[in-house]
Amino acid sequence: MSGAFTPRSRYIQVFIKKFGQTNGPRCFSTSCQPEHIRTFISENTEVVGKQSLTPEIKLRLFTPTCRFWREKPELWPFEDPYWAIYWPGGQALSRYLLDNPAVCRGKKVLDLGSGCGASAIAATLCGAAHVVANDIDTVAAVATHMNCELNGLDPPVCLTHNMIGSPPKGFDLILLGDMFYDEALATSLHSWLDHCIHTHGTKVLIGDPGRAQFEEHCIRRLLLQLAQFELPECVREENYGLTCSSVWRYRPEL
Repeated sequence: MSGAFTPRSRYIQVFIKKFGQTNGPRCFSTSCQPEHIRTFISENTEVVGKQSLTPEIKLRLFTPTCRFWREKPELWPFEDPYWAIYWPGGQALSRYLLDNPAVCRGKKVLDLGSGCGASAIAATLCGAAHVVANDIDTVAAVATHMNCELNGLDPPVCLTHNMIGSPPKGFDLILLGDMFYDEALATSLHSWLDHCIHTHGTKVLIGDPGRAQFEEHCIRRLLLQLAQFELPECVREENYGLTCSSVWRYRPEL
């Protein structure tokens, strides 16, 4: 996920407090090269694995032990780091795929708003024929490559243009974790997903912990719940006490 910070976890709250004083992109010219981004991510994230719904997946994430938990905000060189948080909707979605590998085995899969790339990794582990990770933050693409390497996988195709509203590409499965955090975004997603389903028969799976923007949007009545997972205690604390996260299938015919 990319865009302006919203207060969705304690980790992001730290960034709100630290970076609220600065506006716009802060990408230093040298740091925008992939090799510099890789070095920066390596030096300013921590490899995290077991304290999530998917302990079998390792990810480089932002934690309180990382430098920028305390650093001056003007030294952060990139856009807001949504890729550095493993959001609860994405955790549920990834867990569901790992528990039900036939859902994406042999399929063409799009992980939309891919962030750290966890759902793309889960799809790859489950035998997807082709995986695309799409996030408009170029740093997220580098993070996804690094996280795939951590898990001994070849990286997916990483695209950094906004695919929402673009002509459907014939994906069998589209994955959306924690994407319904903004009403305008949710509405544009609604229309585009309808187009993908009607054009190619695409299956759409959504992971969300039940945020108000999701529960109150009109798309909610078109969703069929497939699974619900209790969040680990540490994830609950990071996300304002949310206790569960669910996976839904979008069924516009409902």
